[in-house]
Amino acid sequence: MATPQSVAFYTLGCKLNYSETSSIGRLFESAGYREIPFEQGADVYVINTCSVTDFADTKCRNIVRRALKHAPEAKIVVVGCYAQLKPEEIANIPGVDLVLGAAEKFRILDFVEGLSKAASKGMVRAGDVQEAREFISSFSFGDRTRSFLKVQDGCDYKCTFCTIPLARGSSRSDTVEQVVLNARQIAEKGVKEIVLTGVNLGDFGNGTAVIEGIRPKKEALFIDLIRALDEVKGIDRFRISSIEPNLCTDEIIEFVAQSKRFVPHFHMPLQSGNDKQLREMRRRYKRDLYASRVEKIKTLMPHACIGVDVIVGFPGETDDDFLETYHFLHQLEVSYLHVFTYSERPNTPAFDMEGVVDMATRRERNKMLSILSEKKRHFFYQQHLGQKRPVLFEQSKAAGRMSGFTDNYIKVDLPLEPLKMNTIELVELAAIDGVGHVTGQRIQMLEQEA
Repeated sequence: MATPQSVAFYTLGCKLNYSETSSIGRLFESAGYREIPFEQGADVYVINTCSVTDFADTKCRNIVRRALKHAPEAKIVVVGCYAQLKPEEIANIPGVDLVLGAAEKFRILDFVEGLSKAASKGMVRAGDVQEAREFISSFSFGDRTRSFLKVQDGCDYKCTFCTIPLARGSSRSDTVEQVVLNARQIAEKGVKEIVLTGVNLGDFGNGTAVIEGIRPKKEALFIDLIRALDEVKGIDRFRISSIEPNLCTDEIIEFVAQSKRFVPHFHMPLQSGNDKQLREMRRRYKRDLYASRVEKIKTLMPHACIGVDVIVGFPGETDDDFLETYHFLHQLEVSYLHVFTYSERPNTPAFDMEGVVDMATRRERNKMLSILSEKKRHFFYQQHLGQKRPVLFEQSKAAGRMSGFTDNYIKVDLPLEPLKMNTIELVELAAIDGVGHVTGQRIQMLEQEA
């Protein structure tokens, strides 16, 4: 059998996964493979999985079936968090040829080349997650508007609901120098915005290797990284994807407030507005600290957008506990919520906790916070009507339209002007349309520093 010449990818989950899929794609390209759309029937399919939701198994099976429908003889390779956590489960999915763990996925070509000689399907190459000590640089291309740049991986936190440390290993980071080089390479492609990604982004600076059983001390902090990136020419915007509230220091907030390129947009996971639950989750802050971070941001940047992650239905969450979270978020000056319904994860401390919340109650709480989120977002948008803000334009899914985000993450919709794609222009925000986007009028093109 000749070496496969085409490859297609499918990515589930977070921005970090998208950055890694893109980097794996470049490995295939350098080896002579041709990347084609998923539906065109590739010789090799690579599925990058996620373990955040409890539907990982169903989603993976569906994607495998879709791939084989397009190319019945294709080789199917599964990587990602779900692949590390439950490799044997994936290997038993009909059609899967190879499952690679966290330490093996970036050596994917070493394994793929031998698939034609394999005696059977469902091979597993997923070692202990502790073997994933090395940091592998990754960033996404394909969308000229923005790139997801991975600067940190793994996590040393021990949140009781989370499997990420089991799937990705200990916290480790790139160097400031390498991140800057990657940012410059991205700039050369004409990308206007870089989104910094990681599992625990604010923990940037951990070493990438263990020497005689001792992990090196941090050589740099997240503040050092963003100061260096702020000097990179050719990138108009840097956006911080998510940062823990205990790591979102006053120094970081003050820097963003006066930055040339870092936009006024913070996404900070809260998970619960109840100190009892934060303690049970083993979060590293109390709600008062979270409130103080929000206050600091809004004092220095009243126009800043603040997003929040929150979990409903965690074991032991009573009606009163949930209402405390609801009222805390209601009075908090935040812009939108990402609401997650708690789902049990084997091998996590929360899995065996008492006080299980029934699923109907979990869903009802999710619905209440989702409605609150829409109200928060609408109010945030409404506050900015009549203002002029810079918008980075991109193709809209709607025919004859283009869309884009302001620096402070307001979604704007305008009539399509193809020549304006991937440009930043000042837009007067006029009204909120029926689907929750802001309509506006272009004012002028902004002069960007070369």
